[in-house]
Amino acid sequence: MKITVWISNRHVHLSRKDADLLFWEWYELTKIKDLSQPWQFATEECVVLKWPKWEISKVRILWPYRKDTQIEILLWDNYKLGINAPVRLSGDLENTPWLEIIWPNGSITTKKWAIVAQRHIHMNLEEAKEFWLENGQIVSVKTEWERWLIFENVIIRADSKWALDFHIDMEEANAAGVKNLDECKIIK
Repeated sequence: MKITVWISNRHVHLSRKDADLLFWEWYELTKIKDLSQPWQFATEECVVLKWPKWEISKVRILWPYRKDTQIEILLWDNYKLGINAPVRLSGDLENTPWLEIIWPNGSITTKKWAIVAQRHIHMNLEEAKEFWLENGQIVSVKTEWERWLIFENVIIRADSKWALDFHIDMEEANAAGVKNLDECKIIK
């Protein structure tokens, strides 16, 4: 079962409410490129993530708006910022650390927000059925490049709205020597 790799860097998903606070009411984010999932794109707008110990600039905002604001950082960012963001699936924000999000017009903070994204595979329901997989199942993915390795604990995210791809962050991709659009193999 071959699958395409999509690599993500640190980024921010905003709620509509927080976008209105950070920019101004009904501000429209500016699209710069499509992402791997339908109807999602990277925006021109970048923010600064700040914690008293350090800050990270030029962190891209992704669209569409989410129910809750969420910051996805790299594992190493925990050490730079002095926080302990857990490895989680998108949307699982309970007991996560906060960061300040800064834009030239102002800033926002809350009691939770930051995670390190859990590696996962998006697929639609027909693809899940074809591969004999189901939502929430844990699989492994083998890279087939010079620095090949097996990613374990990869979560299947099956839903009618998703397109087939394997999401990892930049640190994981660098360790395996893979690039966007490389192919890997799902193994159970």
